[in-house]
Amino acid sequence: MKQGRLLFLGDSLLADFNWQERITHFEVLNMSVFGETPRGLLHRLPSIQEQVIDPHIILIMTGTNSLLMEDYNFTETIRQIVVSLSHCYPTAEVIINSLIPLQIPWLDKNEMKRINSTMEALSLQSGCCFLDMYAKFNTGTGLFQADGIHFTEKGYNLWARSILEYIAFLLEDD
Repeated sequence: MKQGRLLFLGDSLLADFNWQERITHFEVLNMSVFGETPRGLLHRLPSIQEQVIDPHIILIMTGTNSLLMEDYNFTETIRQIVVSLSHCYPTAEVIINSLIPLQIPWLDKNEMKRINSTMEALSLQSGCCFLDMYAKFNTGTGLFQADGIHFTEKGYNLWARSILEYIAFLLEDD
């Protein structure tokens, strides 16, 4: 029997993995889309909210494609996403996943850290949770594919384990 419904919202980093296989105790609804940006996700929310009923946990991982387009001003859009989700699903735990330290030489790492700090502050202000994966991916090796963006199996295993640990913490805290 499943412990609840887990909704994933984001880009190809979420869309490109079989989460149900890794997170077997939950019904995983992966509504992630390749190429998604925070603005695109915000526009898709009404459709998602019509399709998804009563998720227990919502994980948001968006901003990667904005970074790749050198758009560093999307945290307000993430705030709007969180507000909309919290309004539609008031009993759900909303988790904002940090940006990952992409292995792209022209990306400004300090800007990624600033955005992550802003998203963490946003999570505190809005009462949702923040999953900091930046440090875990920054210290590991063999976590990225050759493109420096997408994860290897080892990277996905690290991420899945971290999500499971975080969910266990949330459930224990309830």
